[in-house]
Amino acid sequence: MFDKRLTRMCPESKKYIAGNILWQWLELALNVVIMVTIARAIQSVFEEKLSSASLILSLVVICCCIIVRFFATRCALRMSYLASRTVKQVLREKIYGKLLKLGTSYREHVSTAELVQESVEGVEQLESYFGLYVPQFFYAFIAPLSLFFLFGFSGSWKVAAVLLICVPLIPGTIMMVQKIAKKILAKYWGQYTQLGSTFLENLQGMTTLKTYQSDALRHEEMNRESENFRKVTMAVLTMQLNSVTLMDLIAYGGTALGILLIVRTYTKGNLGMAACIYMILLSSEFFLPMRRLGSYFHVAMNGMAASDRIFRFLGEDEPAAGAQPLPEGPLSIRVEKASFSYDPEKEVLHDVSLDIPSIGLTGITGESGSGKSTIAALLMRRRSLSLENGKILVGGADLSQIREDSLMQAITYIGFDSYFFKGSVRDNLLCAASDASDETLWEVLRSCSLSEYLQSQSGLDTMLTENAGNLSGGQKQRLALARAILHGSPVLIFDEATSNIDIESEEAILQQIRELSRSRSVIMISHRLANLTEASRIYCMKDGSIVGSGTHEALLREGGVYQKLWDTQAALEAFGKEGSVS
Repeated sequence: MFDKRLTRMCPESKKYIAGNILWQWLELALNVVIMVTIARAIQSVFEEKLSSASLILSLVVICCCIIVRFFATRCALRMSYLASRTVKQVLREKIYGKLLKLGTSYREHVSTAELVQESVEGVEQLESYFGLYVPQFFYAFIAPLSLFFLFGFSGSWKVAAVLLICVPLIPGTIMMVQKIAKKILAKYWGQYTQLGSTFLENLQGMTTLKTYQSDALRHEEMNRESENFRKVTMAVLTMQLNSVTLMDLIAYGGTALGILLIVRTYTKGNLGMAACIYMILLSSEFFLPMRRLGSYFHVAMNGMAASDRIFRFLGEDEPAAGAQPLPEGPLSIRVEKASFSYDPEKEVLHDVSLDIPSIGLTGITGESGSGKSTIAALLMRRRSLSLENGKILVGGADLSQIREDSLMQAITYIGFDSYFFKGSVRDNLLCAASDASDETLWEVLRSCSLSEYLQSQSGLDTMLTENAGNLSGGQKQRLALARAILHGSPVLIFDEATSNIDIESEEAILQQIRELSRSRSVIMISHRLANLTEASRIYCMKDGSIVGSGTHEALLREGGVYQKLWDTQAALEAFGKEGSVS
């Protein structure tokens, strides 16, 4: 019922939880004063001893208590907010810190959709846990004990004892439900994150699904997962309604039993009228805190199920952190007999050796699935798995020993699906160089043939929608290139960066790539050989191995895989031109 890991993680929230309990106890005390005042006034009326002065005094006391109770309630809510605010901030900082430590390999531990759900909605669920459940957990034991002594000293320890004995039946019910609830809610949260991941994956791959006519199949899969989620949700609701009904029976039944005992004690002459009245009015207060705890329990269990996943993510093994910084200036890269596999059954790279100079254009080509992008992922250290054999040296330093921030500063990756944030063009460019002036930004945009278009819009203040959905594919890639140039990395990796864009944009990007290769190391991964003809060295890959290397002309003279790819692409392009002419 109580997760100590959360309180250990956020010790500063303890003072707010304590404050919440204190203000709630003050509300109870004020409520007792009000009930006692009303009971004594009723007794005075019954005994015909109520004077105008005593009536006015009673009204003043009641009004003052109501006003003070109002402020006490506000303060309790304020404490609740501060406790939950602290835990949300701390958890999100820890999740973000864990992401930085895992680096780009975090996808091996958790999907992006699940991580978003955990850090957003999962953390939000803990707001109720810290702000409502934890304070109520302690207050639900303090309130009945306080009333027990009040009732006892009022003249009936027997009634007080019976009511106090009935109170633990509610937490007993909660404990019985907890084991069932934990399993159901864990299943509920797992199904919820799975459905979210599937939805995001299908949404991101909608174009591919439509192209290969697999959207109907995925639609049926989504329907099945949605139906499973509906069933789990209904199981959660059924469990909650059953437990709420049982707790209501105990709470109201206990209150009724207490009232009967109080009346019986009064009729025997063992209790005064005033004491009888305010004890009847306060008898429900024995059970309401525990009843409220039962209600918060179901909300808190959802948060605790989310916290289990959050702690599981925070406990993931982190890759060994490198401590060696890279030197400034041009950097060469050397891959020596590297072998790598994503799983034991299939080796993706086999004895791959590459020499990439500190200045110049290096091309990597081959058919789909030959291992080209895996090399880029390894250079960016997007996989925490170590090489099975061989090593990778960047600027003479072992890649595994390089600091993450130094590596990210030294190597910039530009793929065919570069991401942009919702906001202005200026904001997206300043992500790469926060101190860049507007003049510098315009200069880079001109070099990427984007300045004319942006000037016809709102300039650097042109707003981009989510992932720059209001730009064409070619404009997005040119903007990605501009951002990469601003970053100023000595090594640039272009992974199919000119795929699926218009010819004009492709030529603009290729021209800029050639310009960049005169001052830094540029690695261009492309299946289209025509884009690599000016590379100083081209590596041709097949089935995870290097099957040829050299200049474009030298590889054509050697024949083999490269020549076959070139002839095939040349024939397809010639056919395409003939078709367009006819």
